[in-house]
Amino acid sequence: MGKRPRNSWLKVAACCKHYTAYDLDNWNGIDRYHFNARVSKQDLEDTYNVPFKACVEEGQVASVMCSYNQVNGKPTCADVDLLRNTIRGQWRLNGYIVSDCDSVGVMYDSQHYTRTPEEAAADTIKAGLDLDCGPFLAVHTEGAITKGLLTEADVNQALTNTITVQMRLGMFDGEPSAQPFGNLGPKDVCTPAHQDLALQTAHQGIVLLQNRPGSLPLSADQHPTIAVIGPNADATVTMIGNYAGVACGYTSPLQGISRYAKTIHEAGCIGVACNSNQQFGAAISAATHADATVLVMGLDQSIEAEALDRKSVLLPGHQQELISRVAMASRGPTILVLMCGGPVDVSFAKNDPKISAILWIGYPGQAGGTAIADVLFGTTNPGGKLPMTWYPQDYVSKISMADLAMRANPARGYPGRTYRFYKGPVVFPFGFGLSYTSFTHSLAQAPTKMMLALKNQIPNTNISKLHTNNAIRVLHTNCDSTPSLSLHIDVTNMGKMDGSHTVLVYSTPPNGAQSTEKHLIGFEKVHVSAGSQQRVRMNLHVCKHLSRADEFGIRRISMGEHIIHIGYDLKHQISVQVDLGN
Repeated sequence: MGKRPRNSWLKVAACCKHYTAYDLDNWNGIDRYHFNARVSKQDLEDTYNVPFKACVEEGQVASVMCSYNQVNGKPTCADVDLLRNTIRGQWRLNGYIVSDCDSVGVMYDSQHYTRTPEEAAADTIKAGLDLDCGPFLAVHTEGAITKGLLTEADVNQALTNTITVQMRLGMFDGEPSAQPFGNLGPKDVCTPAHQDLALQTAHQGIVLLQNRPGSLPLSADQHPTIAVIGPNADATVTMIGNYAGVACGYTSPLQGISRYAKTIHEAGCIGVACNSNQQFGAAISAATHADATVLVMGLDQSIEAEALDRKSVLLPGHQQELISRVAMASRGPTILVLMCGGPVDVSFAKNDPKISAILWIGYPGQAGGTAIADVLFGTTNPGGKLPMTWYPQDYVSKISMADLAMRANPARGYPGRTYRFYKGPVVFPFGFGLSYTSFTHSLAQAPTKMMLALKNQIPNTNISKLHTNNAIRVLHTNCDSTPSLSLHIDVTNMGKMDGSHTVLVYSTPPNGAQSTEKHLIGFEKVHVSAGSQQRVRMNLHVCKHLSRADEFGIRRISMGEHIIHIGYDLKHQISVQVDLGN
């Protein structure tokens, strides 16, 4: 057998999970093991399946994991349309499909989807499942074959899909040390390069949500003493969230800030639950004796975690009271740092003139404290953008987590989900994030017209129907012959500090289209020195980026004037028309 090219090796077989519409874990008595997600074909196509499609087609992952829940009455791990027809058929997965751990057993034991365990084994394998995370298939697959519910050929195909990935990982190629990645070991963990990457990741993930004039960055000269207050002020393990490995070492927010200034530390609360205000006095006193106050508040795994959904987006317990009272007493600027995975309603802080700035840091990892301090003191210029809408608590009271409909429905008082469909008030919008400098966009190059080629076999009757509906199926277009939509965007740093900026590009289809909402179609991060300009080039494809799913889940491209939005301040129209001469 010939030697395999080095570029065919897999270092890691990446897996995208949990497929699909897996948006509820444990909420108001409904858990993921029994949840039936009712999802329209339209929402499945243009929302819930989108990240998984990108994982397979663009990310080239080696695996996709199906989830515990049902979608429209079928367990995802037993749905042939979702697995065999979509993941492997349409998206062409080069790898294996695996169940979430024990989800085949859940399908039989908890959901009672089949009468016998052998039927559960047969249904999942025939639907396209290749590997069970758990013992269920190992115990019941042979019985399914014996009962004629499954064939050896079905099992062989599942094995082929799984073992092929093992082969790409080099698991059958002899002595590991002779293979490209066979010498990796403990010495390759916690290297300086890897620890620097952890710090850079934390830097880039910090989002500056508010910064009143003259607030940030802090100055070690003007603010030599900092009160560091809050239940997450000295956090360590909290910073790595869940499903994390063993950290090389932690730098807490308190430790990070201590490298820049003298600190006075008070927790203010016992844990993020903050069930008592008995420690508030010491925290308030610290704020009165410091030149600036940093409140590190938020959540942890006791509030938001796997199998634990929140019922509120307010800060827990007495945290809001602590923030407001400390801010009122602080003799210098008060900076609110939010350590949490999901959004929180901090409208009170946003509207409080005593709170000078607000930062969201997510769960920033082992170097989180260093990154926070670097941003607070201006060593690093924040450039992060919010990856989700921050809703007010009022929104949460109007929507059930068990309702996965994306589009607003005024008739039943349903507000819709995400920036695409929800048009009500927000705390902070999707894609928002400030900087210590300012950036402007200008369009250097963009087409004003795109001609869409049709496939040669499309009959004339379909072309005439196109003019009636004013939209064409993506499947009827010759996407490979349609040129890319090339945008050249100049980004100018108008300030005095170098910084990174993410260019967000959205599109809105023509008026009269079934879905007229603006949605993100591309983004690019660029570093721009103070007073200079950088050009960002994006190649967008009409079939992929300007199409929308109709109510049947069919992707269509509307003819007419599409509006391209570049950030918040620039718009450009592109006319998309059918080339009837094709």
